[in-house]
Amino acid sequence: MELDYKEYQLRCELRGHEDDARGICVCGNAGIATSSWDRTVRFWSLDPSDQRKYAPSKILLGHTSFVGPLVWISPNEEFPEGGIVSGGMDTLVLVWDLRTGEKVQTLEGHKLQVTAVTLDDGDIVSASVDCTLRRWRNGQSIEYWEAHKAAIQAVVKLPSGELVTGSSDTTLKLWRGKSCVHTFVGHSDTVRGLAVMSSLGILSASHDGSIRLWALSGEVLMEMVGHTSIVYSIDSHLSGLVVSGSEDCSAKIWKDGVCVQSIEHPGCIWDAKFLDNGDIVTACSDGVIRIWTSHQDKIADSLELESYASQISQYKRSRKRVGGLKLEDLPGLEALQVPGTSDGQTKVIREGDNGVAYAWNLREQKWDKIGEVVDGPDDNMKRPLLDGIEYDYVFDVDIGDGEPIRKLPYNRSDNPYATADKWLLKENLPTAYRQQIVEFILQNSGQKNFNLDSSFRDPYTGSNAYIPGEPSSLSAVAAKPTFKHIPKKGMLVFDVAQFDGILKKITEFNNALLSDPEKQKLSLTEPELSRLGAIVKILKDTSHYHCSKFADIDVALLLKLLNSWPLAMIFPVIDILRTSVLHPDWATLLLKHVEAENGIQVKDEHQPCLISEKYVVMETIKKVTKDPAIPANLLTSIRAVTNLFKNPCYYNWLHKNCSEILDAFSSCYSSPNKNLQLSYSTLILNYSVLLIERKDEQGQSQVLSAALVIAEEENVDVDSKFRALVAIGSLMLEGLVRRIALELDVESIAKAAKASKEAKIAEIGADIEVLTRKS
Repeated sequence: MELDYKEYQLRCELRGHEDDARGICVCGNAGIATSSWDRTVRFWSLDPSDQRKYAPSKILLGHTSFVGPLVWISPNEEFPEGGIVSGGMDTLVLVWDLRTGEKVQTLEGHKLQVTAVTLDDGDIVSASVDCTLRRWRNGQSIEYWEAHKAAIQAVVKLPSGELVTGSSDTTLKLWRGKSCVHTFVGHSDTVRGLAVMSSLGILSASHDGSIRLWALSGEVLMEMVGHTSIVYSIDSHLSGLVVSGSEDCSAKIWKDGVCVQSIEHPGCIWDAKFLDNGDIVTACSDGVIRIWTSHQDKIADSLELESYASQISQYKRSRKRVGGLKLEDLPGLEALQVPGTSDGQTKVIREGDNGVAYAWNLREQKWDKIGEVVDGPDDNMKRPLLDGIEYDYVFDVDIGDGEPIRKLPYNRSDNPYATADKWLLKENLPTAYRQQIVEFILQNSGQKNFNLDSSFRDPYTGSNAYIPGEPSSLSAVAAKPTFKHIPKKGMLVFDVAQFDGILKKITEFNNALLSDPEKQKLSLTEPELSRLGAIVKILKDTSHYHCSKFADIDVALLLKLLNSWPLAMIFPVIDILRTSVLHPDWATLLLKHVEAENGIQVKDEHQPCLISEKYVVMETIKKVTKDPAIPANLLTSIRAVTNLFKNPCYYNWLHKNCSEILDAFSSCYSSPNKNLQLSYSTLILNYSVLLIERKDEQGQSQVLSAALVIAEEENVDVDSKFRALVAIGSLMLEGLVRRIALELDVESIAKAAKASKEAKIAEIGADIEVLTRKS
């Protein structure tokens, strides 16, 4: 699908916050409000001297700890210039009058950090780490209820009046009053951000690195995967664009489910919002608010753009390591002015974003350039990575209460107190756990002689540090092995299609049927051919956007062709099925037919007949995989089945037919066709994710056996082998089939993989090797 998209570039920077910029609130045409770890809320207005820029207007002081969520009160009798509602780590919800910049209400009631605020017909609704929602009216709490069993991270109001919440329990909930009318299940980690997508549903951002678009019925309409770390924020625009902010230091812009641009930042992106005109505002951990525009007349001047490029370069340099050394710690070229002390003495110098080695030439009394320094093949294996950054340690922290495992990065050169502070704030955990986290870091990093500072006073709350031995609700934390590629989360699909070529091939085959008197009755009529063209056009134009609809007759037409056309001609039909099942409306209609007990009536001008779609789908799989199979049929059909994993509504069907499906495609791994190998490995990997979720030991055993066969095969494509190894590692991590894997000599497979010259094969081999040693 062609994307009509204009790239965003920097418009301006808003500087003033003294710590991480945390939240953004677009205040109509009045300006922008922002919050920060520096305990302030700042209001910015358009600069009258330069309409590209914003100037500081007011600083709102009142919170005693860092400030997070904000919401705008439109101008009314009480607030003639509008107002702001803010929530903070101090457990307070504050209401501000923008005309005076003064705090006019202090709403007390939450027991822990306030994580989200919204307005509901004049009421304020707030959410908290204390798991409750509270409704405030005229400065008073009029009701509250426990909405989740874990911290609530986000709340948004729908146009229909209902509320939707997102929580650390990995779910979203739809509320009508105090009644939960639906729970959305699908994310594998904390739901951190929510936004309404006009006329479509709810967008959610998660710690699992994904973004989902949900219909209000709970169906997943679309999943956007591209971030490499926690996604903190999500927002949508009437144009259909979506923006997300992440721990991976990027703001990504999505159109029709596709990432069309990734904007680098010199730090974590806590929040990202659209202005009405389509411009984007981002809040970064470097304390700077930035505005991005696709309007040519608003782009920053060349000096500002060069300055930003320099910030990015400097940030990357500060994070980069060369030969195990931090690049920023290396001396500059001036160090070459100092003579060496012995022939052959080496020195590593920082040149731009690289480290370059020099050797002292005693005879000529000069430094000879040796070359650029790079990490050796084992360096990355020794130092764990998190979000593309190397650390001395990356701990898995289990905080208990059924919450997901949290990643805690740490370098021995870091102050453990500062590390604990930042981590607790990032994870929205109470700062009372600070000393316990510090002790955990010191114990697991072997720094037993570090002096614990029990006199510390929290810079955000002013409270004393936690004293060991005092009560704490934090469960015992435990260090666990850190893996680079497992467990696999989410499903992989094949969504690229040459729609024009598919339709051309079907038309060609249809003409061949028309010219054959014996097969003429199998051909499509003009209305049917026209309808098929309309189906392809819908898929081509809106397959990612998911706002289009199909009819039962569309599904019936495709299934009729699968059932009646000659075997050598059905691969383009299967290819349409492959792309159509990614479309949520089509997927829903097809499932209804697949599960229909009596089938549906498919009318044909020659012979009305009753066809069971369930029969058609399974029989098509059997038909196209029967030896000798036609390669094109085999490839399109295995990819069509793999794409069914996109929609959770097919999980029961896929689970039930697992054994039959895997048996049907079992010969694909040995095919010389690399595309077929990759498709089969992807099917295996998707099944591993599904069967782990279903805790099906028998099914997992079958998938494990198939994955091991691929991993042992010498003539398998690198990507195919990698996906099979990820399936093996994910299944072993679950534990149900680890013993079986060991009996099948998975240790030898891991050892061979670890010795591979392909980096990702070596990395997953190392992951599996660790699992073989687990007690």
